[in-house]
Amino acid sequence: MSQFAWLTLFALTFGLWQVVKWTRATWNTEGTTNMRKLAKLGLIVAIVGAFGAIAGTQLMGQAATAEQAATSPATTRTDGIPKLLDLGSKPCIPCKMMAPILEELKKDYVDTFDVEFIDVGLRENAKVGQQYGIKLIPTQIFFDKDGKELWRHEGFLGKADILAKWKQLGYDFGGAKLPKIERWEPAKKDERTKEQVCYMCDGDVNAKTAVVVKTDKGDVRLCGLHCYFIMYSCLTEDKTGFEKRVSVADYATGKMIPARGTTYLCGREEKTGRPWIKAFSSRDMATKEMQTNGGSIVSWAALREDELSHRCGFCDRACYPQDVAKVLIDGVHSYGCCAHCAMGVAARTGKDIEVRQPDGLTGEMIVVKTLGGKITSVEPSTAVAWYGKKKTADGKWVSAGCFHQGFFVTPDNLRKWLVKRPFETGTIIPIQKSLADKMKLSPKQIDKACKIGECAPK
Repeated sequence: MSQFAWLTLFALTFGLWQVVKWTRATWNTEGTTNMRKLAKLGLIVAIVGAFGAIAGTQLMGQAATAEQAATSPATTRTDGIPKLLDLGSKPCIPCKMMAPILEELKKDYVDTFDVEFIDVGLRENAKVGQQYGIKLIPTQIFFDKDGKELWRHEGFLGKADILAKWKQLGYDFGGAKLPKIERWEPAKKDERTKEQVCYMCDGDVNAKTAVVVKTDKGDVRLCGLHCYFIMYSCLTEDKTGFEKRVSVADYATGKMIPARGTTYLCGREEKTGRPWIKAFSSRDMATKEMQTNGGSIVSWAALREDELSHRCGFCDRACYPQDVAKVLIDGVHSYGCCAHCAMGVAARTGKDIEVRQPDGLTGEMIVVKTLGGKITSVEPSTAVAWYGKKKTADGKWVSAGCFHQGFFVTPDNLRKWLVKRPFETGTIIPIQKSLADKMKLSPKQIDKACKIGECAPK
């Protein structure tokens, strides 16, 4: 009921009460003729009646509108093809995010289904919102070829969701179909021994940068100190005295030496700025290397603090900014240790994000934006994701881990990347699925993400 109708009803009730009060108080007043009394009474009754008539008209009109909206499915004029009608307003943020999607649909599906936007915020379109009985904007209404409403949705709706709904309604407009790119057996046999394979990244272990961690189940070998600190950040066990079990390779001799008390030389690659670390058994050897190739000598404590200072916003594992996705969360900058974990930041925070992930082959930037747990845009639109998977001892396929995931500007870039990585197994997926999979996770599952022994035990 409108505010005017409520005020009118209040005035009507108050007026009736005043009529009764006046009648009882003045009818027997001496000095006033009956004709004059009746005239006053008639005037008040007329005024109250007029207000009552107005209120009744308002209420009947609103009831009829509500009943029509509730019982009559919306119809619209079509040109013999299905139609998507978006009712919104240009200042509305979700409506702004719908705009490029609607334009893309108009371009890609011309003569297949019609796409129309009506700005119900404009005065001349005010009645259109009432006509379709909308409550929130944006509202999308799907019509069949005869103009009959099939389904409606309130709020932002992504391109993939729109096409999926059309398909569910019996209209398969195809859409961009991914090529079949999958590999369920390595392209060649891995001839490396266990000692030659890094426990974290599955890369080659270099004898000059190797790290060994003593455990109850045997030695864990890593390709370098960065992978060691990634592993360290993923451990859920009590780490008291953990570093006493760690040894590193002397960069000059390849001999294993205790991690603590060793001299470390750190620097950055000129082109990328990515850190490098070399360990030396003596300060003299570190100084000699520094004079030749640059760098700075740092302590174990300083090295550890620096290595653990950058973390993934989803799984909290250590990372180098040069290796990972940049994630923007309501103006706050964070990281995603892999393309898929970057999408998981939306699941962990419950906020809308922007992900900037370099192509796994070329480094070309891929930008993904989300709203309400769904993707609003992918630039370039040809970008795809690789879901790296591995087969467990019991024959089950699971995630191969963060080092085996990626986004690619085109499927062709993914193919070229796979040629360079013959041991990879998995399948191509749309980037939308990488987000959808993360949004399905429970808070408990998110807390366990990428934790050694919790997420994917090795």
